[in-house]
Amino acid sequence: MRARAPLRYTPAVPDHSVTVVVADAHLGPAPQPRTESFHRFLAAVPDIGDHLLINGDLFEFWFEYRHVIPRSCFGTLAELARLRQTGIAITVTGGNHDRWGAGFWENDIGAQFHRTHARMQLAGWKAWVAHGDGMVELESGSRMLHAITRHPFTERLFRMVHPDLGFGLVHYMSRRLNARRDPELIAAAAQSQASFARNFLLQNSDLDLVVMGHTHRAVLHSVAERRWYLNPGAWCEGMTYALISAAGPELKTFA
Repeated sequence: MRARAPLRYTPAVPDHSVTVVVADAHLGPAPQPRTESFHRFLAAVPDIGDHLLINGDLFEFWFEYRHVIPRSCFGTLAELARLRQTGIAITVTGGNHDRWGAGFWENDIGAQFHRTHARMQLAGWKAWVAHGDGMVELESGSRMLHAITRHPFTERLFRMVHPDLGFGLVHYMSRRLNARRDPELIAAAAQSQASFARNFLLQNSDLDLVVMGHTHRAVLHSVAERRWYLNPGAWCEGMTYALISAAGPELKTFA
């Protein structure tokens, strides 16, 4: 698969000294201990860095209506708003569970929001950031599902459904799909994503970093000197995250 980059850098945030990267928390209708631990993590961010990058699937499902957002997400959103008020910059990249954002992230939280991917400066490094869904899917059914959910018509159609019905349907489908997760298939997808990231870096010599999530596998792979593929892993499966500083990226576990 040929990796193609967008044409320009997105000035998501000023260049900060340390970026904290987290992905795949899958909050909302999640076990309370997971939500509480993530809130403790958010409270600790100002002691760790000055920019928080949430690289997709923060919530198990997120969809913005004009006047409605998922109630189960409120507590985490309140914590993010509080974090933003401390001066920490926040950037959010949409994942396959939560890319259907409009003005809420920017207007109500004060965060930069990217539906799919973006180029940005992270602690002085030129990075391409994407959640990773729909790029290296191995199953035809998964590729079709991601193509459908990404299509603007699907979003317009879902917006016509009453929120109680729409959210209920999605949570039902999520439980069924999560029960069918195949560890071998996930491992193969992680390998495929690593190959994609390596090729993307080789084809885009101006980049220092490719940052992805989605596979729930923490990876820090040096492709060349001072050039890396980074996946912070899934917060929901071990409270992993990553730091990016002037010295480069590193993987961490929150305790």
